[in-house]
Amino acid sequence: MKLAVDVHLDGTGGQAAAVAFDEWGAAEAERTFVTRVAALDKPAKGEPDLRELHAILELLRQHALQPEVILIDGFVFLDAQDTPGLGQRLYQALGGRAAVVGLSKTAMADTPAQFELYREEEAKPLIITSVGLDLGSAKARVRAMHGRRRVPTLMKLVARLAKGSAEA
Repeated sequence: MKLAVDVHLDGTGGQAAAVAFDEWGAAEAERTFVTRVAALDKPAKGEPDLRELHAILELLRQHALQPEVILIDGFVFLDAQDTPGLGQRLYQALGGRAAVVGLSKTAMADTPAQFELYREEEAKPLIITSVGLDLGSAKARVRAMHGRRRVPTLMKLVARLAKGSAEA
């Protein structure tokens, strides 16, 4: 099973959502999952913001999910020097049991072109980062995902679920 996950932070808490799918080209989710996390503490000044990580881990725990691959809206690594982002921290927290692929609509200032993925005829690329799955394979799988625009259909669905604007 593969999961696309997203977190929407609001006030002191947040809502984590996941859509499960088996085939990379799936147009619809096999199942959806939503977890409300009442309290997510803001980080101390200078500390990394791990609220989304805690919400995703709670979602996985609450629904007993053990995916082989997790797609996140964000970065696995923040730069070419492998500074850990949300995806790398998730991968480490899961003991490497699931590969993590990060999709971002916005590049960092020094993002190398090798991380760019153009889907269809889009003018702007997605930025793909990964751990537990080589970059070429991650890009090929994201390119194969359903959706006529830059962001795959299932990533759009999980974002709506996290924001509470779609039925679970």
